[in-house]
Amino acid sequence: MNWSLIVKTAIRDSRKDRSKLLLFMSSIILGVAALVAINSFNDNLVRDIENQSKSLLGADMTVGGNRPLNDDIVSSLDSLSTERTSEVELFSMSYLPSANESQFVRLKGLTGNFPYYGKLITEPTDAANTYKSSLAALVDDGMMLQYNLEVGDSIKLGETTFPITGRIMNAFGSVDAGASFAPSVYIGGKNVEATKLIQPGSIVNYKEYVKVDTDIDLDAWEDDRRKDFRNQGQRVTTVEDQRENLQEAFSNLNNFLNIVALISLLLACIGVASSVLIYVKTKVQSIAILRCLGMKGEEAFMVYFLQIISLGTLSVIVGVAIGSIIQVILPLVLQGFLPYEVNMSISPIAMIKGFVMGVLMTSLFALGPLLSIRRVTPLRTLRVSDEVPERDPLQWLIYGLIFITITGFLYTLTASVLDATIFSMGILVAFLILYGVARSVTWAVRKFFPSGASFVVRQGLSNLYRPNNQTLTLIVSIGLGTGILTLLFILQGLILNNVEGMGVGNQPNMIVFGIEADQKQEIEEITKSFDMPVIQNVPVVTMELAEWKGKTKKEWLSDTTRTSRRWAINREARVSYQDTIPPDDILIEGTYTGVHDGGDSIFISLDERYSEGLNVGLGDELVWNVQGAMITTYVGSIRKINFRKMESRFFILFPTGVLEDAPQFMILVTKSPEKQITADFRNAVVKSMPNASVIDLGSILVTLNDIITKVSYVIKFMAGFSILIGLIVLISSLFLSKFQRIRESVLLRTLGAVENKIYKINAVEYASLGILSALTGISLAVFGSFMLAKFVFELDFNLSWWPIIGIFVFIVALTVLIGLWNSRDVVKRSPLEILRNV
Repeated sequence: MNWSLIVKTAIRDSRKDRSKLLLFMSSIILGVAALVAINSFNDNLVRDIENQSKSLLGADMTVGGNRPLNDDIVSSLDSLSTERTSEVELFSMSYLPSANESQFVRLKGLTGNFPYYGKLITEPTDAANTYKSSLAALVDDGMMLQYNLEVGDSIKLGETTFPITGRIMNAFGSVDAGASFAPSVYIGGKNVEATKLIQPGSIVNYKEYVKVDTDIDLDAWEDDRRKDFRNQGQRVTTVEDQRENLQEAFSNLNNFLNIVALISLLLACIGVASSVLIYVKTKVQSIAILRCLGMKGEEAFMVYFLQIISLGTLSVIVGVAIGSIIQVILPLVLQGFLPYEVNMSISPIAMIKGFVMGVLMTSLFALGPLLSIRRVTPLRTLRVSDEVPERDPLQWLIYGLIFITITGFLYTLTASVLDATIFSMGILVAFLILYGVARSVTWAVRKFFPSGASFVVRQGLSNLYRPNNQTLTLIVSIGLGTGILTLLFILQGLILNNVEGMGVGNQPNMIVFGIEADQKQEIEEITKSFDMPVIQNVPVVTMELAEWKGKTKKEWLSDTTRTSRRWAINREARVSYQDTIPPDDILIEGTYTGVHDGGDSIFISLDERYSEGLNVGLGDELVWNVQGAMITTYVGSIRKINFRKMESRFFILFPTGVLEDAPQFMILVTKSPEKQITADFRNAVVKSMPNASVIDLGSILVTLNDIITKVSYVIKFMAGFSILIGLIVLISSLFLSKFQRIRESVLLRTLGAVENKIYKINAVEYASLGILSALTGISLAVFGSFMLAKFVFELDFNLSWWPIIGIFVFIVALTVLIGLWNSRDVVKRSPLEILRNV
């Protein structure tokens, strides 16, 4: 090949058309920018998790569960270290005398010198060193601000009032969502007993924070004892576990961000492919002339490939630079989801990955339409018909390489060949559906063409299937972008509507637990004094499964052939007794007698998931340890529990006449009509029975709504990359379509068509394209959201149509406006002047 001639020809030929190429290359800039920004953020997040895991845990290892550690576990910990911190954590009510308000809190009673790594930050700073040795409490700063509390005010926990000596400005030991619903309060461990909050119905967790003195391999030590710990219902967390937990917690976020980046890049590449296809078609005459002058097909191909790849590489470089800047914005958008501040820095790996992926994808998607240049013959200088060339085998190779590249990129995200392949196949199916719809529309318009319609309508509709039509390009590219936006709006609306629906009608919004049996009448009287209904007031008995199907719990746990699940075996059972099953539960097998007849056989009802976890069925024997007393029962029925209703549900249900004399507590469920009554009721309960805890589901729903709003904001922000790129593809495709339709419009002008008629013809064409693109994307989004709502999120599928209608109108209006804007040159200037500039 004469490379000097090819390069000179490429430069000279591109002078007139660089503006056309620059328009569609803007989509590549945004796609690569999204990829680099997201990968940079992920790299920084992973790096900071590596660096800060020990500080977030506060120790080398923690051991904890819902029961105190036994002597064997304590001895194991003593062999590791002489320094430990004990923590008793429970969820309970607190009362704030200065504000005359009550608040559900996460109470932590700590002893020892915890944290061993990092620093507990308080205001004033010395409060972190003095609260354990005195009657004092540290209170979460957010709770202090909410109730206008100051250091020196007091907080009542159970039966003891603590002066507030400091504000908690950070937290250790966990980064879960519990703090979102219950702010933390720290007291000295020796003061927990004085509160008298640890009762049979209390939600208590015991934990030991361990600082390891020796250079022991903690992960190996944990692996050797993992089974013993789990059999005792205790969970061990090392720094490495904490790191893995954090990485797992953010893996879904990382995967979502990377998928958004991939979709953005794919949309950009679709724009490249469609625009290059249009560009090549406008260059057919120039290519044919080059062939007449003796240039080979491969050389002509290289002329235009150099043009595209040069501008593509330049766009990728600009995208990498912009992405490196955008990554600084991402932590601000995501700060509500991160347990710590992520230190942002430029990630060379993300920049290299973005550059390589951008150049590779741009080249592959551009090669598809560019390959047709090799088959342009010199005769095309004389022929005006649009010949349809035979399918080039190399194009199938390009399609295969595109699939392999996408699969390889997904593999770097999922580390699973199967998952990467399945997701790639999903993308392929989505494109095939859009492609099929576009082809079907083209066929249907031609097949059922309204020959009796007006000239304007016929001319506009015929443009949908004429040579150089935009139907396929726009339905695929804009349909996908519209579908993504619509899907996000639908899912957001479904989640919010289901959350809001929890507070309507007679759905309960308050639960009181930890009520002692002799307080049953009192709590009902308090509830009724506020004109609130007693929806449930049921007893709860705590017991442990000791034996079933002829084997003890210890024997089952040591049996390597068992099929029972460990979670079901070790579960501390909290059961109730009722004469009928709850009305919302569905009886699957057997019958529920409800009342024990006094005989030797006691028949109980199990939830289907619990029975599957234990691998037991009708008639199987289960022996329970009810706080020292052994009770033998038989499975009499299996039911499916409806967990969606805000009421107490029990995996195990006894008939009446068996457990009435067992130690028990009560759970009351009610509904408050408004916030003020909720506050007054909560305060009345806390003052009368400090041992009881009131969970205000209304405030939890508000918190959930805030979280969902944040999630929605993040999703919209990230999806904005895809939507913006989709719009650029739309705009560039429509602008470039001007150069395809220009000869037809000029011909109409020459034949005497007036300005108004040309505008109407173009309006019909572009309105049809906009409607078809929007309807295709929206239809896919509605179907996809229905499947997700029913089979993934298990939500009621009640659509809010206004956002969908708004998206539809916006897409159609934008398409028509750009189409009419394209017509200005044709109607404002003479046909000869236009043809000279084409």
